[in-house]
Amino acid sequence: MAIVLIGLISVVAIVVFANWKIPHDTEKYIYNNVDSVPPQKAALVLGAARYIGSRQNPYFSYRIQAASELYRVGKVKAFVVSGDNSRKDYNEAEDMRQALIEAGVPDSVIHLDYAGFRTLDSVVRMNKIFGQDAFIIVSQEFHNERAVFLAQYYGLDAYGYNARDLNLNRSSYRTKIREVFARVKVFIDIIIGKGPKFLGEQIEI
Repeated sequence: MAIVLIGLISVVAIVVFANWKIPHDTEKYIYNNVDSVPPQKAALVLGAARYIGSRQNPYFSYRIQAASELYRVGKVKAFVVSGDNSRKDYNEAEDMRQALIEAGVPDSVIHLDYAGFRTLDSVVRMNKIFGQDAFIIVSQEFHNERAVFLAQYYGLDAYGYNARDLNLNRSSYRTKIREVFARVKVFIDIIIGKGPKFLGEQIEI
């Protein structure tokens, strides 16, 4: 019984530590006001499904709004849209490209990363494939904190620009719970030396 109790306490302590450490270390690099974001050559837009069933996914829509805002005010000159394209009928990167074009961003400044299967993959590939060692990350605040933390671990200068988040409801509550454990997974990946699923040839921005 004592061993089980010690194990449970250890698990709780790890979860608490991960969910304190990540926002604590990144708070100075995360922005809600577009005017405060340090300008960079490129921004990394993290992927999400465009639709949930027949409805537009607000996480996706708000990320596109935030990214297009960065472009309109001159904070970035180019984008890498990074998402999952593991199936022929599912292409987050292409969906983001189309949505950015619809929002007024020129197609010529949008670069597609089809192998952004995880946040870690997207962040590392931004450097290894697209050659950027300083960039803005666009997602919701909880996601930006984790992405910027990973970027800092890999020695990159990353800044998060927060897209609008969702009020707590059945769908967003599940997302927030997943994020709690995703932050623990960050440290597991660091310990075991986890890298991107794919790398490949460099792409010039």
